[in-house]
Amino acid sequence: MKKILFVALAAAALSACQTDPKFNVEGTVAEAEGKTLYIEAAALEGILPLDSVKLKGNGSFSFKQPRPKSPEFFRLRVDEKVINFSADSTETIRIQAAYPTFTTQYSVEGSANSQRIKELTLKQMELQKNVNALTKAMQGRAIGVDAYQDSLATLLKSYKDDVKINYIFSAPNTASAYFALFQKLNGYLIFDPLNSKEDVKCFSAVATSLNNFYPHADRSRNLYNIALKGMKNTRTPQQKVVEISEEQIGETGVIDINLRDMKGNAHKLTDLKGKVVIVDFTIYQSAVSASHNYMLRDLYDKYADKGLEIYQISLDADEHYWKTTAGNLPWICVRDANGIYSSIASIYNVQNLPTLFLVNRANELSARGETITDLEAAVKRLL
Repeated sequence: MKKILFVALAAAALSACQTDPKFNVEGTVAEAEGKTLYIEAAALEGILPLDSVKLKGNGSFSFKQPRPKSPEFFRLRVDEKVINFSADSTETIRIQAAYPTFTTQYSVEGSANSQRIKELTLKQMELQKNVNALTKAMQGRAIGVDAYQDSLATLLKSYKDDVKINYIFSAPNTASAYFALFQKLNGYLIFDPLNSKEDVKCFSAVATSLNNFYPHADRSRNLYNIALKGMKNTRTPQQKVVEISEEQIGETGVIDINLRDMKGNAHKLTDLKGKVVIVDFTIYQSAVSASHNYMLRDLYDKYADKGLEIYQISLDADEHYWKTTAGNLPWICVRDANGIYSSIASIYNVQNLPTLFLVNRANELSARGETITDLEAAVKRLL
């Protein structure tokens, strides 16, 4: 009797294993004989290895993994080449690729979300390529700073408008919409969940939709918390509007700013009388910050000993990130805790970030960025 019971239990266990729902990823990777193909989970806590196979002459592979309870992200990797895809059921996803063009010229069948993730990946690569070319042209003096800023803003707006309409708002409950939110340019998120009111709307749309479909999923809860924080950061604060009289402006020649650096030291703009000052309103946690600061660093290194100073005002919502980034910069770095609702930025009529102004040695406002065709030449004239 005991033997019969044991056999019955073993059969039941085997049956359970056999019916455990899984998804399948299969296909071929040409020109990769002898290389190891990995399947990895792109989890909230990071990249987690799942399985691997050494590719033979025909490059065929097949992986089976437990079906996730909600849409999850995975990737195939050979060396440092990666293909991202998603799975949310027991589908069979077929991927055909060749090693030399593994990341860009693969085909995917059996998963509409994975196909859209491929489209988004290729769009992001094209954007990064165009931004790199633009930055190289600016650094080589082929284009001016203002042309660079305008072109960069145009590229970003075009990309974000396309992704918002065709991938996020069109199907906010999908894995591809989630994937779109976390794409990066120059190492920074293209869609800003903390500082941009318009971008926060994108996070909120996807968070609300996924929370309705998958309320118990970790990704849903995590994204919902991000959206809530973004809405809080971009909510118009109840604050007294700072009014500057004509007499005050007339006395100083410039609207004064008095903010603190990361060590708590106050810096007044009017204390810099006698220097040529670039007043720069910016957000460090943005896709354009690195290129923008590279341009400023180039000017600072050339002209700081001739009397140039930079007074850079961070409107970042994340104070820790500001401190970490500003600590590596050689000029005056201060922060307005009101962020994008800074009354100072409002008084200076800052419409976009970054926005800069030039102040002459007499502490008089000389020009604002959009009116300057050649920033270096404008700085040299004032020096």
